[in-house]
Amino acid sequence: MASSRKSKLSPKATLQAAPIAAKRIGLALSGGLDSVVLLDAVCKAVQINPNNSTEIWVFHIHHGLQKSADQWLEFCEKLAKKYRVHFDFRLLHFADQSQGNIEARARAERYDALTELCIEHGIEDLLLAHHQNDQAETVLLQLLRGSGVAGLSAMPRHRANAKDADAITLWRPLLNQSKAELEAYAKEHKLKWVEDPSNQNTRYRRNAIRKDIIPRLEKIQPAAIANLARSADLLAQSQVLLDRLARQDGKQIFQAQHLKLAPLLLLAKEDKAAANNLMRYWLKLNDLSMPSQERLESWWKDLMAVKTDSNLVWQHDEVSIYLWRSLLQVANRKVGQWVFRDVPARSKSLGLPADWVKEAQKQGLIEERPRQGAEKLQIKSNTPRKTLKNLFQESDTPPWERQAPLLYIHDELIAVAGVGASYPHLVSTGKRVLPIWSEKL
Repeated sequence: MASSRKSKLSPKATLQAAPIAAKRIGLALSGGLDSVVLLDAVCKAVQINPNNSTEIWVFHIHHGLQKSADQWLEFCEKLAKKYRVHFDFRLLHFADQSQGNIEARARAERYDALTELCIEHGIEDLLLAHHQNDQAETVLLQLLRGSGVAGLSAMPRHRANAKDADAITLWRPLLNQSKAELEAYAKEHKLKWVEDPSNQNTRYRRNAIRKDIIPRLEKIQPAAIANLARSADLLAQSQVLLDRLARQDGKQIFQAQHLKLAPLLLLAKEDKAAANNLMRYWLKLNDLSMPSQERLESWWKDLMAVKTDSNLVWQHDEVSIYLWRSLLQVANRKVGQWVFRDVPARSKSLGLPADWVKEAQKQGLIEERPRQGAEKLQIKSNTPRKTLKNLFQESDTPPWERQAPLLYIHDELIAVAGVGASYPHLVSTGKRVLPIWSEKL
């Protein structure tokens, strides 16, 4: 807390930076200076308006990566009680901390856990305590990685974070505030917080930038942090224009969520930069990371060399990208479960006898199985049982979607995801249910 300046941060301005109309909001609390300041400012902003009935939930993620993690959890819980707000937490486990980039893994799992907490408590808006210094550090990290405009745009002021089809909006109301201003606010309001010793370890790139690089940049240019953050804003505006251009260029190329090969190659031949922009935009639409320039070039070589009606597959960001029937498409990263939906009594739709299904559930005779091969199913009246291979071919199902989950009741194949239910087991009268494969993104 080296700063002695007067804080420019006001509680009202903090909440206005996240224009939320919801009656319930969430706030990620690590226990560090930044999130403690955010909590204090938000609570004060809510108290200022006597007509404001906003309910505040504080969420803490226990990573277990530090010896003091239990104490931080206890600190955050006590702080929530002090401010009289709701509190919940998640405990994350990292069995092998030497595997991969632990920072990136922890960050990804933290966002997933925070999103799950929001969904559980019916919250659509989550406040994060990232500030101007964090933004500047992110810009420098992205520069070192050789990122393009999208990466250099750094952290947006708000964005949707979807999970299981539930969209949570992430807000960063402190993004215009510097670390020094947060320290001044904390000193002015006599706040207490915890310190994470790992923030001092310059083995981590972000810490090295924070401790070694930024102080040197500030000696060269006193406004370095604010200028880097402003550059991120300007680049974010440029990215909006690039996305608009991609949509225009893709009018004859997009087919639903897929890319048509012939017009894509034509665009690449006429304007490679526009084709690269379109490809990156398509990957973003599918929530995939941006490829390196080398990888993108290798993809173009593959596409230009492939023969008509040939297939190919790439592995990228833990998913498969396929060229099938002259369409580029991403294999869905989906899991799910079988659910039984009630068929309305007056409906003419067929369904499984509800009592039969209920009894099978009690006896534990309902199970999901993977496809093994040679399974057969009759899905229409007056038709023979057909192999799943034939049914998939008839429905024109892409090869990578043919490993569909199967539903068995009493050891009988009852339904196949994406294909249908066993017709001989369906009835048209009485209480009935329909087996549905419910997918989760």
